[in-house]
Amino acid sequence: MKVTSKFLLALLLTGSVCTFTSCDDDDNGGPVIVDPVGEEIVITESAAGTGTVTWTANNTYILDGFVFVNDGQTLTIEPGTVIKAKPGEGENASALIVARGGKIMAQGTAEKPIIFTALEDDVTRIDDMPLDATGRWGGVIILGKATINRPGGEGAIEGIPTEETRGTYGGTNDTDNSGIFKYVSIRHAGTVIGSNNEINGLTMGGVGSGTTIEYVEVYSNQDDGFEWFGGTVNTKYLVSAFNDDDQFDYDQGWRGNNQFWFGIYREGAGGTGGEFDGGSNPDDAEPFSIPVISNATIIGGNSLDGQNAVMLVDNAGGKIYNSVFADFRGGIVVEDLSDENVGDSRQRLEEGDLMFRNNIFTNVADNTFEGIAAVTPNQGFLVDYLNASENSNRVTADPVLANISRQNNGTLNPLAASGSAALSGASMPEGSFFTNVDYVGAFDNANNWMKGWTYIDQLGYLQ
Repeated sequence: MKVTSKFLLALLLTGSVCTFTSCDDDDNGGPVIVDPVGEEIVITESAAGTGTVTWTANNTYILDGFVFVNDGQTLTIEPGTVIKAKPGEGENASALIVARGGKIMAQGTAEKPIIFTALEDDVTRIDDMPLDATGRWGGVIILGKATINRPGGEGAIEGIPTEETRGTYGGTNDTDNSGIFKYVSIRHAGTVIGSNNEINGLTMGGVGSGTTIEYVEVYSNQDDGFEWFGGTVNTKYLVSAFNDDDQFDYDQGWRGNNQFWFGIYREGAGGTGGEFDGGSNPDDAEPFSIPVISNATIIGGNSLDGQNAVMLVDNAGGKIYNSVFADFRGGIVVEDLSDENVGDSRQRLEEGDLMFRNNIFTNVADNTFEGIAAVTPNQGFLVDYLNASENSNRVTADPVLANISRQNNGTLNPLAASGSAALSGASMPEGSFFTNVDYVGAFDNANNWMKGWTYIDQLGYLQ
């Protein structure tokens, strides 16, 4: 790792110093943030990696190129630390990659989240960059040793040059521990690496269940918000806001447990709320993708024809419980290749590896199960499944969420509306991982767990 530093002179026009934890809320209800006073430390890509080191909150760190935490190294990041990244595309992109065998200990707090953002972003202001600025740097990639379903059990992660051997992920240790990533905000990332190849906000490749991923936000990414390539990592409290492609995407045999996800698109934006894939080369490779997802709230772009809430292809499974899908003009795609006598997501549904239970669809397609399933070939099987009483799915045109807004005017309120069908009726998946709640969706009608630490709160979106 090559490190250079430059002392930052701070002119505080208000005559007072405040940190993320000590400032009063601003007029929009979000926390006031002031850049750390200290050194600007440039971290340049090198074969040596970062080393075992601590990045402290009194400095700002600048990523210059593909910066790796190598096998055997641990990068610790203090709460409230700001990490910026230089712009660039292709081999000139900047990103942070935790290599297989490396570890990141990024434990922010609700009062002091850790921020990854573009070099040009003045985090003391909310008006210095366009709200929809994307692709200004790479993103964050975490790689591990858990099982994936690629041939040979390993793969080269997308988003970094294929000749970089530290981009290898996968293995046989499903309890592998890549560290802790908690109370982290990733902003304006997703630069172009090649044709149709951008970096996701947070990419996880073969990450094991010993890793902690909680309270993570991806805002305004040019590609997907979150993507999993195999592995067994579990997640809670994820925010995927105003990203250009899919809000959530999984592939290659991911099998984690997940609860409390929130996703939202800009008006008219593309992508799929959840693009869920199974195997690749071949599609019926095992282990199958069968994550369990409970209590998600995913809001579409409302005005874009054909935008689907969920798409399952390549033999993908997955068990989706107690979730709210709103404002999608399309519906659910379940790949049906039964005429070709190959494995597909319909087979996963029929064998119990794919489930939709206790979900609510509001303003999705034409507010009928027939309309929601219309984008699926041979849709009758999916209509019957969604409509079956034992699956307890509901479709309604009535308000389910308190208020949907895509403007930063303090009116987005994704909590359950008063009298909403979402206030009851949940049926929790088995396992101690899941918090036992009665409501459907990511929120009840009183507690917005996104308040205080997220960028969408700082920018004034949240009520």
